[in-house]
Amino acid sequence: MASIATDSSIATRLQSVTEELRRIQDLLHAEETVDSSILTDFRDAVNRVRNTAWAVEQYANSQSSESDPQPVVTLVAGERIRVSYQLCKLIQGDLSNPQIRPQKAQLVQFREVLATLQQQIDATLPR
Repeated sequence: MASIATDSSIATRLQSVTEELRRIQDLLHAEETVDSSILTDFRDAVNRVRNTAWAVEQYANSQSSESDPQPVVTLVAGERIRVSYQLCKLIQGDLSNPQIRPQKAQLVQFREVLATLQQQIDATLPR
């Protein structure tokens, strides 16, 4: 359970971020050209935060109403899969771009987690 000090800190930070997002919105309206890949990354990040906030709210509501939180947890897992799919498509594009040179160690780590994930997906999906 979060302490009152933590709740206050989160509330203050959320208010600050909300104000900053409004300033960014004003800048976006005034700006004529912004790199589309930067805008895509920004939109994706905002969507992830929005979805996380919704999920936390739904989970808290299920706890306070003593209802089953499983549907919310399942929805969050589905959202992670959706976001992962989008990120993988972006990574495919990055790897196809000769101007982008990812670090080998990062690629090795990514390949390892993908191999494990592939095994888990294979075990989960019906044959």
